[in-house]
Amino acid sequence: MTDHYAEIAERFGTPVYVYDGDLLRRRYETLRGRLRPDVDIFYSAKANPNLSVCALFGALGAGLEVSSLAELVTAERAGVDPADVIFLGPGKSAEELRACCERGIYAVVCESLDEVLALDALDAAAGLRVVLRVNPDFDTHGSRLAMGGKPRQFGIDEEILRDGPAALRGLRRVRVAGIHAYLGTRILDAATVRHNTRGVLAMAEALAKALDIPLEMVDIGGGWGVPYFDNETDLDGDAAVDGVNDEVAAFRERHPESRVVTELGRYLVGWCGTYVTRARYVKRSKGEWFVVADGGTNHHMAAVGVGSFVKRNFPIRSLSRPDEPAEHVYTVTGPLCTPGDVVGKQVRLPEVRPGDLLGVERSGAYGPSASPVLFLSHGHPAEVLLLDGVAHLVRSRDTVEDLLRPQRLVSLPVPVTTGTTATASPEGTSHGEQ
Repeated sequence: MTDHYAEIAERFGTPVYVYDGDLLRRRYETLRGRLRPDVDIFYSAKANPNLSVCALFGALGAGLEVSSLAELVTAERAGVDPADVIFLGPGKSAEELRACCERGIYAVVCESLDEVLALDALDAAAGLRVVLRVNPDFDTHGSRLAMGGKPRQFGIDEEILRDGPAALRGLRRVRVAGIHAYLGTRILDAATVRHNTRGVLAMAEALAKALDIPLEMVDIGGGWGVPYFDNETDLDGDAAVDGVNDEVAAFRERHPESRVVTELGRYLVGWCGTYVTRARYVKRSKGEWFVVADGGTNHHMAAVGVGSFVKRNFPIRSLSRPDEPAEHVYTVTGPLCTPGDVVGKQVRLPEVRPGDLLGVERSGAYGPSASPVLFLSHGHPAEVLLLDGVAHLVRSRDTVEDLLRPQRLVSLPVPVTTGTTATASPEGTSHGEQ
């Protein structure tokens, strides 16, 4: 694989994201083979919305969970059947709702009662399936970022739904026919996966009965994590799958016609990506050594450690000297004019020389799409998909013209210049005489 990185860097330049499509395929197929066949896997496009990555998941049989008009069009161009597409997000626009209707996707996941009414007001929404995203009463403690069980912009509070079923009885066009919940992300504990699955399925049954709606679909969420930092251990995938299978088996006995969906993003692509940068300078400052690379947090904001009080490093290794001992300590930075542009702090590496390649591993999810790629106008990096040993450029890096093309230069008045000519002052004295 190291040879591939050198070849890719030479061919496509750096910085560049490299996605291992063979590893992606193995991770998906391993999960698909162990998970009950009646649990549908939907890939969360937000984790990595690259068109070719989404197309690969679609070709493997995954559905697609999208959260913007661009992601919806990505699903369409990736060849994913609209019957395997769901759209969620707390602030959908009218244009996005209309696009969901026009494409006839499987379901729109509505996150407020007002959104249900807005969708129902569209003529094109006749017969469209609505799934209610619920902010449940029960909590979970195994996620690194909680997204339910407490005040959130996501979903409808369970107690509000229990107290207000009348709001759904006057609908004229859409069909409310399912329940969705997503408790949190970066879960590394299999017991939490089981707990969440059991809680969502029980809540869905109870709410469907209270609201008198069919339970055509239950989305149990996902949020399975990837260990990035030294003190984290990988999720026991087998135990997590066993927990989901056990809970779904009991549910399916009571609801054999319900479609059960789990949505996963980071777990499927996180391991599959490497952010490749090239060292430009190696310098010493106040007794510490720095590697200044050609890419930084403008492409990999997750490496900053957002949400953490202490900076922790993603795994970083030398791609130029992978077999040499890591006997040196460097802080790895990018080219930005801010002290916050630190990709890795006090990283142990072999000796780094200008021109060496470094790889930030486990970077397949929330890379450039969750980063300030326009900061200092460096632009979006290239992205390469390595599939069956062949490197495919799946996103070109931004050029200067790409960055400037959408901008418009306003017509400014021609400035008045005086040169050496004396001009009269308000008091009548020329400036040249003062």
